[in-house]
Amino acid sequence: MVQIEPGNVLFQTAEDGLADTISWRLSDAGADQSRIWVVDESYQGLTLNDDRLRTAIEKLRPRLVVIDPLQAYLGADRDMHRANEVRPLLARLNLLAGEYKCAILLIGHQNKSTAGKGIYRGLGSIDIAAAARSVLVVGEAEGQRHRRAMVQIKSSLAPKGRAQLFDLDPETGFAWAGPSDLSEDEVLYPQAERRAPARKEAEAFLLEVLKDGRRRGTEIEREATELGIAHKTLRKARENLCKRPERGSGSDMAWYWELAPIYKQGQEGQQGQVALFHTD
Repeated sequence: MVQIEPGNVLFQTAEDGLADTISWRLSDAGADQSRIWVVDESYQGLTLNDDRLRTAIEKLRPRLVVIDPLQAYLGADRDMHRANEVRPLLARLNLLAGEYKCAILLIGHQNKSTAGKGIYRGLGSIDIAAAARSVLVVGEAEGQRHRRAMVQIKSSLAPKGRAQLFDLDPETGFAWAGPSDLSEDEVLYPQAERRAPARKEAEAFLLEVLKDGRRRGTEIEREATELGIAHKTLRKARENLCKRPERGSGSDMAWYWELAPIYKQGQEGQQGQVALFHTD
């Protein structure tokens, strides 16, 4: 087994209280909390565009930066469903990771879709998953009360790894439970909700990417190809869900796709000095 030297962790979370939840969990897991740091947000919330993030990383030189959840740190003026608004922030994170040689873990929530590949089950623009080098999905292992499964659904730098199981038992705490052959479908969807065939996947994809309004057809086709959706399958799904494609106005000669009115209902998106302190 490879031995890895301990390193610092920058852990920003808007989900749980540091004192009453995070610190206790870390303690139960045996973490060295002197190496886990947090940017103080008491007087001003942190965003991914905040210079305090770079300052903290430069000062701490962490091995790992955790942002939990991503949508809480985009900033009030950013719409996570719009690629042009999230792409610059993700590019900035990529530069920070490369410059300071750290891993950046973005934690996000899933949408309520009951069909489709896991890569577009995350809330927000598909560009979020596209920018990541690795995407993991965590869910319950069906029929096992305290067991969870972690499945890799995207891996840009190496072959996908096997699913890994772990237990969250109130009595014994966290424990790894070994590899598994569970698929992403088996983790994302209970038996009664297993995703439909290819066209249903394409329809779920279109409902997601078009929920904020019309978009260029060429952009949608590119994203669908990246997700492994066949062009013919996408076209059939478009015929089922969308209005006839329309040309742009003026000098804009691109074709635009838009959901038919009946499918728009209910599709609105779910929308210097740095003070650091330990989690304990």
